[in-house]
Amino acid sequence: MEHIDFSLVDWSRAQFALTALYHWLFVPLTLGLSFIIAFMETQYVRTGNPEWKRITKFWMTLFGVNFAIGVATGIILEFEFGTNWSNYSWFVGDIFGAPLAIEGIMAFFLESTFIAVMFFGWNKVSKKFHLLSTWLVAIGSNLSALWILVANAWMQYPAGMKFNPDTARNEMVNFWDVLFSPVALNKFFHTVTSSYVLSAVFVIGVSAWFLLKNKEQLFAKKSIIVASIFGLVTSFLIIITGDGSAKNMAKYQPMKFAAMENLYTGRQNAPLAVIGLLQKDKTDTILDKQNISLKIEIPSLLSIMAFQDANAYVPGIHDLVNGNAEHNILSYKERSDKGKIAITSLAEYKNAKKTGNDSIANAALTKLNENYPHFGYGYYANRNVNELIPNIPLTFYSFRIMVGLGFHFIALFLVVWILAKKDKLEKKRFILYTALWSIPLAYIASELGWVVTEVGRQPWVIQDILPTIAAVSQIKSTSVQITFWLFFVIFTGLLIAEIKIMLSQIKKGPETELIENEIRIN
Repeated sequence: MEHIDFSLVDWSRAQFALTALYHWLFVPLTLGLSFIIAFMETQYVRTGNPEWKRITKFWMTLFGVNFAIGVATGIILEFEFGTNWSNYSWFVGDIFGAPLAIEGIMAFFLESTFIAVMFFGWNKVSKKFHLLSTWLVAIGSNLSALWILVANAWMQYPAGMKFNPDTARNEMVNFWDVLFSPVALNKFFHTVTSSYVLSAVFVIGVSAWFLLKNKEQLFAKKSIIVASIFGLVTSFLIIITGDGSAKNMAKYQPMKFAAMENLYTGRQNAPLAVIGLLQKDKTDTILDKQNISLKIEIPSLLSIMAFQDANAYVPGIHDLVNGNAEHNILSYKERSDKGKIAITSLAEYKNAKKTGNDSIANAALTKLNENYPHFGYGYYANRNVNELIPNIPLTFYSFRIMVGLGFHFIALFLVVWILAKKDKLEKKRFILYTALWSIPLAYIASELGWVVTEVGRQPWVIQDILPTIAAVSQIKSTSVQITFWLFFVIFTGLLIAEIKIMLSQIKKGPETELIENEIRIN
């Protein structure tokens, strides 16, 4: 593998990570705020109270700003699959492209069609049709997320496909296996519910600012009640889907699970480290071991979380690297050897087909099929085993900060809902400031979830089948570096612009003459 340009690989990863992280600053608010707006407009149509219309239109304005910039960054993200990851796109384009095509044809078309009615249809269409349009925008934006997350989940757990040795491509054989795989379904619900929590925190935090400024108190209290209820319900859903994510990870991506928990030695009754401080073990120079100090553990919880059994054996990094015959775990050396056989067999098959030697071709094909589950490991034959272990400190800390913030948000939702119902919230300035400063914390938690997901599965682009080093385009590293910094400047500019526009709209507040105008019309 001497021909690999690791500078190209690193810069391509950095550019994609940059684009994805910036894109995800805009998407989650769109997913959740669209439903909060729909609930608020439903109240307006149900009660006829024009105050609910004011509330709906205010949050709709913030949604629109965020939606426009989110679309721009998302388009660039999809283009990068062709520019920076063309080998990946060739290898799995038949499968990966299908969900993205459906997202553009069906979901994005749905939301983009009705978003015009949602923004410009006030007093031009009936209340019920306008409400329907608002709900369809919310549903459409979440359907967009569904297809994108199905594509991402397939990379984590490649189901419903078969490798075609004649084209050297993976081809879809069962669309429903791709769509309804356990990883895809759980990933969708976990990701969108985390976005709903972020949106609820955003609405509560902005409303808290109005209360701190002693402005628009009725508007702020109504918004807080809707958002806190929405946040509480979705927080419990995210706990359920988070548990499902842990089970899927332990089953299909055991190295990611072990890295996230800093579990080096597998064990039964494995405890979960709630918090801890990692320190490098200087005696282990092979696997770069990290020890946990100052830790708080819950006995057996990791085994229960992974396999619903306190006595279940949870494999550690040593088991996965060195193998464990007792638990039928192959070592990375064994998997690398099998992967090398698969790669060699593919070359032998193609050569035999060219020369018309069917017996050699059939024998090579048999070996290829037997060893294909380990195909990607063949790229790491005779390489440093540490390249197959993800960044442990980053995944370990990201997971714990994310979960800790999640429980903080649940407490926040509960407290502000109780205080708002008792009409005491505006007097609790500490709680209001906590709500306001929880907005950036929600974004941090959301981004850290993707850090765990994507950093934890390295070095794989497609789990066990295609590593990052084999997925990049054959382009110059300097080209990627230039576009990295170009995108950094553009995305940062877009982010600054969005923040300024959002702050301007928030300071402006909801329309002040809307109630009088509606009363006059009626």
